[in-house]
Amino acid sequence: MNGTSEGPAPAADLGPAVTQSDNSLAPRAGRTGPPTYRSVFTTAPLAMAVVDAEGLVVSANDTLGTLLGTDPAALAGCVAADLVDLASDAGTWHAYREVLRGRRPRLRCTRRLKRADGHSLWAQVTVEPLADSGDSGGGDTPGLLLSVADVSARRELQARLRHLQMHDPVTRLPNRALFFERLTAALEAESYEHGGTGRIGVCYLDLDGFKAVNDTHGHRVGDRLLAAVAERLTRCAEEAAHPRSGAPLVARLGGDEFALLVEDSTGTDQLAELAGAVLAALQPPFELSDRRLSVTASVGVVERHTAGTTPTALMQAADTTLYWAKADGRARWTLFDPERNANRMTRQALAATLRPAIERGEFALEYQPLVGMEDGRVRGVEALIRWNHPQFGVLAPNRFIALAEEDGSIVPLGRWILRTACRQARRWQLAHPDEPPIFVSVNVAVRQVWDSDLVADVAGTLEETGLAPELLQLELTESAVMGSAGRPLQVLKALSDMGVHIAIDDFGTGYSNLAYLSRLPVSVLKLDGAFVRGFQYAAVSDAGPGETANPADEVIVEAMVQLAHRLGLTVTAECVETSDQATRLRRIGCDTGQGWLYSRPVAPDRISALLDHAGPGGPAGVQAGVGNP
Repeated sequence: MNGTSEGPAPAADLGPAVTQSDNSLAPRAGRTGPPTYRSVFTTAPLAMAVVDAEGLVVSANDTLGTLLGTDPAALAGCVAADLVDLASDAGTWHAYREVLRGRRPRLRCTRRLKRADGHSLWAQVTVEPLADSGDSGGGDTPGLLLSVADVSARRELQARLRHLQMHDPVTRLPNRALFFERLTAALEAESYEHGGTGRIGVCYLDLDGFKAVNDTHGHRVGDRLLAAVAERLTRCAEEAAHPRSGAPLVARLGGDEFALLVEDSTGTDQLAELAGAVLAALQPPFELSDRRLSVTASVGVVERHTAGTTPTALMQAADTTLYWAKADGRARWTLFDPERNANRMTRQALAATLRPAIERGEFALEYQPLVGMEDGRVRGVEALIRWNHPQFGVLAPNRFIALAEEDGSIVPLGRWILRTACRQARRWQLAHPDEPPIFVSVNVAVRQVWDSDLVADVAGTLEETGLAPELLQLELTESAVMGSAGRPLQVLKALSDMGVHIAIDDFGTGYSNLAYLSRLPVSVLKLDGAFVRGFQYAAVSDAGPGETANPADEVIVEAMVQLAHRLGLTVTAECVETSDQATRLRRIGCDTGQGWLYSRPVAPDRISALLDHAGPGGPAGVQAGVGNP
C-alpha cells in the first residue's frame, strides 16, 4: 500500500509495558516431557517474533532470521514495525497501533521486505495477541506474536496469471481490459497537479478489409498479420515517446481493432502526428513467409481535457470518429469534430422519436403552388411535410425523410401525408365549387412501393376523401423511376390506369435515360432546379462580377421540353425565383412553374386565401403575391 507514514509512536503512546523477565520463554527448571514453548517457537517453520507492548522485538526464531538474512539474536530490541515495514502507510500503521493497544484483534497485510543482502521478497505479515501457553512461567505472556510468511512465489504466479489475463495471446499487446484499466487510471489521476498536462488522447484504428484476409488466406495467416501489425505499432509508439509522459500504450481491443493511448498529451497536433505516423508505418507490404500482404487502416483521433471526461465518453467519441474515417474513404485519419458529432446525435435523437411523433401528431403539411406559365393560374399544389419537433423546432423534410426511409417509418408517414393532402384538396374543391379544382401532388418514396400496398392505399384514400383520381399527382424521383421493373412498374401502371398522374421529380439529375419515358406511365416531368438556376440572367451580359450564365442550359431545357411534349408529357420547372427565369421558361414552352417567385410553401389557409382572391369565375392567380409570406 502507498501512503504517508505517521512514523513510529513513542512508547508512552502505546500504554503500559508488560513486565517480563528475559527468560520468560525459557522452559521451567526441571520440566520434562513434550517439547516446550521455547523449543517449538525456535524451530517452527513459520518465521515468528514476540513483540512487547512497546512494539519492540523480545525474541525472534531462526526462521525469521533466515528469512531476513540476519542473526535472529540481533533482532531482539528492534522496532518490529520497522522490520516488516508497517509504518509505510497511515492506514496500516494505525491498525498496528490498535492491535498493540488491544483495541483490534489482528492485523494482516502484505509487504515487500528487503533482506540484509539487498534482495527483496513479498511477505504476508500477521500481528495478533500471544495467547497464554502455560509455559511462560505462569505470569503474563509477552504482548504480541508477529508472524511472517514468504509469499513471493504466490505473488509471482499471480503476476503471471494477471499478465496472461491482461494481454492478447496473438499480438502479446495489452488487451481491452488492461487498456481500460490504464485509461480509467489516467482520467482519475489529476496529472496537472504533478506537472502533467491534464489532457489525454486516443488513436483508435481498424484495419481496412481485414476480413478478406481471413476469408482468403485463413485465420492463421490473419493472426500472423495482426502480430506483424502490432510490432509496427509498437515501434511507432516507441518512436513517438515523449520525455515526460513516455511512449503511448498500444493495445489490441479485439478483432482487427487497436488503440494507442497518449497520457498527458500536448494537444491535437501530437495526436495528429501520431496518427499520420501509424498510417505511414502500415503502408509498406507485410512479408509473411510465402505471402506478401498489404493492409491499410482507418484511424479515429480524439484529444481532450481529462477533467469531465469518462472512459465511456472518450471511447464513444473515438468509435464515432473511426466510423467517420471509414465513411470518408478509409486509409485515413479523422479528428473528432464536436459539431459533426452533435449533428449525428441529433440524427439519432430524431430517428428514435420519429415513429412516436407520427402517433402524437407532430407533423403538418404546407403547400407550394404550381402555376401555369401562360396565365399565372394556380393549377395545383405540392404537399410538403414539416415536423413540429418539441425540442428542435420546425424541421424540413430533408432533416428526417431519409431517416424514415431507413427505418421503414416512411410507410405510415406516407399514408398520413397521402390522406391529409387528399382531404385538404377535397376541402378546397368543395369551398370553391365555381373554380376549376386544383390537384395536389404528393411525394412517394421507393420504399412505399416495396413495403406497402400503395395501390390499395391510394384507392382507399380517394374513396374515403371523395377526391377524383385525376386531382392526385404522385411524385417519384428520377433515380427511382428510371430503373423501374417488376413490382414498381406494375404499381405505377396500376395507379396510372386508376387515373392518378405520375410525375418524375428532379428530372435531369439522375439516369436521364430518355428511352424509359416512352415505356413508363409518366405524365409529368419536373425539371430539376439546377437547370432553372442557369436561367438566372436574361443574357450573359447581365451577369455581374463573380456571376456566370450558361446559355447551354436554355438549349438543354428547350430540348427536354420539346421531347416531353412529343411524348404527351407536361413539364414543370422547379425553383423559379425571378421574372426573367419565368419569361424564358414560358418562351421555350414550359407548362407550369414552381418556386419562390410565386410562393413559398404555406399553410392550407394561405392557399384558401389565394383561391378566394381570384373571385367567382376569375382565374386563381399569384400575380398579386398573395401566396408569399
